[in-house]
Formats: sequence, structure tokens, C-alpha cells
Amino acid sequence: MSASQTPSPVSAPVGEGTPTLLVKIFGKDRPGITAGLFETLAAYSVDVVDIEQVVTRGRITLCALVTTPNGSGAEGRLRATVHTWAESMRLQAEIISGRGDNRPRGTGRSHVTVLGNPLTAEATASVTARITGVGGNIDRIFRLAKYPVTAVEFAVSGAKTEELRTALAPQSAVLGVDIAVVASGLHRRAQRLVVMDVDSTLIQDEVIELFAAHAGCEEEVAEVTAAAMRGELDFEQSLHARVALLEGLDESVVDKVRSEVRLTPGARTLIRTLKRLGYQVGVVSGGFTQVTDDLKERLGLDFASANTLEIVDGRLTGRVVGEVVDRAGKARLLRRFAAEAGVPLAQTVAIGDGANDLDMLNTAGLGVAFNAKPMVREAAHTAVNVPFLDTVLYLLGITREEVEAADAAHA
Repeated sequence: MSASQTPSPVSAPVGEGTPTLLVKIFGKDRPGITAGLFETLAAYSVDVVDIEQVVTRGRITLCALVTTPNGSGAEGRLRATVHTWAESMRLQAEIISGRGDNRPRGTGRSHVTVLGNPLTAEATASVTARITGVGGNIDRIFRLAKYPVTAVEFAVSGAKTEELRTALAPQSAVLGVDIAVVASGLHRRAQRLVVMDVDSTLIQDEVIELFAAHAGCEEEVAEVTAAAMRGELDFEQSLHARVALLEGLDESVVDKVRSEVRLTPGARTLIRTLKRLGYQVGVVSGGFTQVTDDLKERLGLDFASANTLEIVDGRLTGRVVGEVVDRAGKARLLRRFAAEAGVPLAQTVAIGDGANDLDMLNTAGLGVAFNAKPMVREAAHTAVNVPFLDTVLYLLGITREEVEAADAAHA
């Protein structure tokens, strides 16, 4: 091996007894502060152990943990130089002597995401107290979004994910915020398949009720639909009963219903952002392919599956054809989509609102109850109770800035 190919020596980790300096800089943010600080420190040949920087409302807090410089009087000269540089930049500096690195984080790492509209100090106090109460330590706090909700993420160590989820779940309804707890790790941003329910999730409507309005039996169908979504009726039986009421409708009603479908606020943003970031997106529905196939084409979805209304001689027969997509069917389709996408189930996300979504939500790596019935909220991994579907992005650690970048790329 030539001299130019000789690898650089690897420095040993900073031990508990190694003298270190915590250099803290505060003041009005402007370009060049971070570069300026490290150019100043570079003159003393120190090693960087840790860095943390936060900018809030135009004010910067920059912390650098570095090794203490070698040589008689070197630390004093470093301190004087840093203070002089800070004054020249109209900043404040604080330098604290110590030993070793930051204390090691506890085992058990989780992300706790809190969504509020607004996010109050009372809610934040309660959430953080609960985290502490189960032995968790908040290592980092990061704002994911300020619109349409305030979304804040806490990186927590020292407590098991399930313990945190159990402790924080009851607080959601009491405080009027949504709280999601997911395990930390590389898999979080590797959740590369998102599968959604359609009625009252991707769209604001119940498709069968739109058809029923044209048949003059909307109220009767709506009552049966509501009972089925609450889990009070067998879904397949209720589906056949409702579809029977559509017998005789002209097939032209399909185009009318398609034009009446209203996307949930944030639906396009959710799908566009996920697709830009490399996710695959699908829908499963207890509704009908006559609508989901249209949605797949319009929104650029990768997968779509639903029931199919039978049409003979230009009229609806009041029957569905093929295998019924019910509660168990949605979970089977999630597994099938995951296999086709080459994504492990642990890296899938499912979103739904009704009882017939429960198997799918529990099969996915992360199940999200979206403006769901009480029994669904209680059974899902987490719940979102604001009327914006794109808030699900924040549960995946995707920031508002990434969302806006996706919008800009689409424009």
C-alpha cells in the first residue's frame, strides 16, 4: 500500500475522564455563524464530540462539545478567542468545562408526536409529565409543522414504546390533542407502503349513499352503513342488503357519483408527498371499483381494490360480483399489496375509520385511525382527529418543509 493509500488513524472515543468544553453561542441568527465558530475552534486543533443547533424566531442557540485543547494556557486562549469572535458577531458566548461526552441515552427509543390545533402549554405539560412518569427522558424536541396543525416530535429514551403508548393514549381525548408513539429506528422512514380506506378516509363521502341518493333510499342506506361501521352488523350481510336497494338504477349514475365524490382535505398533498418520497400508495374499499378505479387513475395510486357492482343491460342488478372486500378482506389485500410492492408488513402504514378497517390497521406496521369511531381509535396504534389527511405525514416524521417541497415540485 502506498503512503497516499494509508488510512487515517481512528481516534478513540471520548472517555468519561477526558476534559471537554461545552461552547454555547446565543443571539440573532444570520448566515455564517456555524462556520465562523468552527473556524475559530479549528485554530486550537480540538475534536468535535457533539453539535446541536436550534433556530427559533430568528434566534440561534448553537452548542458545540469539543475536547479541551492541549498545551499550557491553550484553554484560556481558546476562551478569549471565542468570546472576541462572538462579540464581533454581536453574539453571546458561554464556555463550560467538564469531562467526557453527553450522558448515554437510556435503552428503549421512541418518537412521540403531538398534534394540536392549537397545541397548548397545558397539553404539552401533561404529555411531558407522563413521559417522565414512566421513566422516559426527552432527548430532543423538534417542530414538524405549524400548519394546518402544530406538530411537535419528542425523541424519548429510557422507556418502552408500549409503556409510553399506554401512558399517553388516555391523554389524547382529555387534552384535545392527537398523540402518536412509534418505536425509533431506521424502519420508521422505511415504511414504504401506505394503504388507505376510501369512504370517510380518502374521501369525505360514503359512496353507497351517493348511489342511494339517486335511488331515493339514502336515509335507509345511511342507517345501515352507520351500524355496520360501528361494528353492530356483519359487513357482508349489510353490503348485500344495501346494494339490493340500488336495483334498476341506470348505469349512467356511475359517472354522476364519480363527479360527486369529494376528496378529504389534504388527500392530494398526502399522496403527492408520499409518491415524491418514494412510497407506494394504495386503497382498499368496501365500496365499489366503479369509483376506486377512477380515483386510482386521477391520483396516481399504485394499488386499488374494492367490490364491484354488477351491471347487466345498462342497469344495476342490485348485486355485487366477485369476492366481497370486508374486514378480513382488507387485511388480506394489505398483505397482497405489500408482497407485490416488496415491502415487509412491518414497513407498511394503514389508515382507516371504521370497524371493518380494524384487521387492516392491526396487520400494518403502523395503524392510524383517522377521525374514527371510538372502538377504532381505542384499537389502533394511533389516532388523528383533525380533518386534514396530510397530518398523517407528521406521524412518519415527514416535516412541513418536505410537504411544501413536494408541492413546489408539482407546480
